[in-house]
Amino acid sequence: MATENKSETKTKPEAKPEAKAEPKEQKPPKGGGKPKKGGAAEVVRPPHPGVGLPVPPARLRIYYEKSVRPKLQQQFKLANVHEIPKLTKIVINVGFGEAVKQGKLLDGIVSELETIAGQRPVRTRAKKSISNFGLRQGQEIGASVTLRGARMWEFLDRFIAVAIPRIRDFRGLNTRSFDGRGNYSLGLKEQVIFPEINYDQVEQVHGLDITFVTSAKRDDRAFALLRELGMPFRGDDKPIVVKI
Repeated sequence: MATENKSETKTKPEAKPEAKAEPKEQKPPKGGGKPKKGGAAEVVRPPHPGVGLPVPPARLRIYYEKSVRPKLQQQFKLANVHEIPKLTKIVINVGFGEAVKQGKLLDGIVSELETIAGQRPVRTRAKKSISNFGLRQGQEIGASVTLRGARMWEFLDRFIAVAIPRIRDFRGLNTRSFDGRGNYSLGLKEQVIFPEINYDQVEQVHGLDITFVTSAKRDDRAFALLRELGMPFRGDDKPIVVKI
């Protein structure tokens, strides 16, 4: 039986496509962080140890409830505890007339005011048009923010303990700035007295007005409240109380 010689043809193995080298995983730096595409590590801060815990009350509010309230009640002989004067709110206002011509400067003022107060301010607009000043109704001419509750007490604490000592040639707050209804207002020439403001990033130095609104109906009670809270009034001057 004839044997068929099968010619075995050797076929070359197909060339496999070269596999692309996979980038090596970058190890995170020792200080913590996630590697970026470019190789630089993005620093990730560890979580704050107080995350999830209740926020403690402001220390100035605790001081008011434990020390100031009983002292004011005894000083003015108030039988009803609701008659004891208390701080209701703090209003910070910045009027910037040049915002009509230079609107970009107002953006910086709003950002600085938000940094100082810890709360987003509201842009104030002109209520009517004034041709002599080139002002039209509805134009943005400033910013304002109203603080209540914990933010109010925190701002007052920082204002008394940190900001006021940074005022140049400070000789005490004027006691003649009460409005006759238990509210006190003062003006500051520079916003850089607050340590939260970086002086190198300030585009223009401007002033601001701060109003302390109290529940007292008389200036002498509001004066006693603010003085007990630590407001450094000038000397032994007392506000002028108008007798009705």
